[in-house]
Amino acid sequence: MKKYFTSAAKTTLVLIYLVIIAGALVRMTGSGMGCPDWPKCFGYYIPPTDIKELTWTPNREFEEGQVIIKDDKLWVANGNFKTQNTFDQQQWRLYTKHDYALFNATETWIEYINRLVGALSGVAIFLMAVFSIGYWKSDKKITLLSWASVILIGFQGWLGARVVYSVLNPVKITIHMIVALVIVALLIYLIKKARENINSFKKNTVFKKVVLLTLILTFVQIVLGTQVRQYVDYQVKLLGYDQMALVLENPSLIFYIHRSSSLLILGLNLFLFLKNRNLKLGFKKINWVMSLIGIEILSGMAMYYFDFPFASQPLHLILATLLFGAQTYLYLETIDTK
Repeated sequence: MKKYFTSAAKTTLVLIYLVIIAGALVRMTGSGMGCPDWPKCFGYYIPPTDIKELTWTPNREFEEGQVIIKDDKLWVANGNFKTQNTFDQQQWRLYTKHDYALFNATETWIEYINRLVGALSGVAIFLMAVFSIGYWKSDKKITLLSWASVILIGFQGWLGARVVYSVLNPVKITIHMIVALVIVALLIYLIKKARENINSFKKNTVFKKVVLLTLILTFVQIVLGTQVRQYVDYQVKLLGYDQMALVLENPSLIFYIHRSSSLLILGLNLFLFLKNRNLKLGFKKINWVMSLIGIEILSGMAMYYFDFPFASQPLHLILATLLFGAQTYLYLETIDTK
């Protein structure tokens, strides 16, 4: 089992990033409530494609748990039955988790794909944990942390349900993002720890401390970014998509902190880049970090100066999570030095 662990961990990491990408697409399209229940979608394992599937009609068979929209409310079938000529309320119960009762086929399937990728990542992380048992005698930490990641992905699924039940509460969305980053960091640690390669990095205490600082700042920056996104979404609701130029006309304080922090992160990583080059420390991952920071800043500028071009917001988030992953791996390399 041991020989399959690293491949399983890498596959899981890719799937987690796909979940993040899918989640960013959900936010970009406003599809967060495309499936108003959990874990099914309108009571179906494969969601509906037409409002007719969610409309009560006489002489139609329903299965327990299936959902209809009637009188702007969600109704859940109490059992398996065939409808009569009139609506019998005793056969149904009101959905009480929230009062959101809209259907948009596109949004439903975008959210469904997000959940599907999430489910696949859950299967992958479980298989990774099973394979980690092969390390029990040689390195118990790998096995224990692998099973801890299974618990985390389960908690993440539970959080996803809370996000839906709260009708996309911003605080819960932020926590959801934080847990995703923790899972990314844990998987990267497991991949690095399982690799039995000899490195040629030179030890430098200052470099190591600054890398840790930039990693923490990036984490905070992503959290701040979710708050800025919340502000932008609120402004868009007030002004409409045809007034995007006005969205950041009078931005919140968090926006200024977020923007200024990006310059601090750039400066610190430029310091790391020059120190690595001048002292020949051997940390090639800093080149990846600098590239990602450059593209990240450009995407941020595009949003501010060009009124949020299409897909710029999800791209900005995805780049930030990739940056966090690269910095995490870089920090682990600084620990593993001569």
